[in-house]
Amino acid sequence: QVQLVESGGGLVQPGGSLRLSCAASGSIFRLYTMAWYRQAPGKQRELVAVISSGGSTNSADSVKGRFTISRDNAKNTVYLQMNSLKPEDTAVYYCNAVAVKSGGTMPQNYWGQGTQVTVSS
Repeated sequence: QVQLVESGGGLVQPGGSLRLSCAASGSIFRLYTMAWYRQAPGKQRELVAVISSGGSTNSADSVKGRFTISRDNAKNTVYLQMNSLKPEDTAVYYCNAVAVKSGGTMPQNYWGQGTQVTVSS
């Protein structure tokens, strides 16, 4: 199996910064796209940012210029640097990865357990 473990969430004041990390572990043959999603109370889960195995990135319009996604392929880890945080960024942030597990042939979708980010004064 492939496990994703997020860290770095917490409470921050508006205008502050946080850095989320997500480490993939387990029986990984190959990691493809990694991404961050978020889900606020009463809302649907939405894509925040995505990064390919080659480093190409894309992000939601609502976070462009404030959030940066990056990855360290040697560590199977993806990061989300969040700057200029706003109260509307408050949500549970989930890590997502598309991977082929050892012994497998088909890419599968994997999710982390989520980490809470609260932006409030």
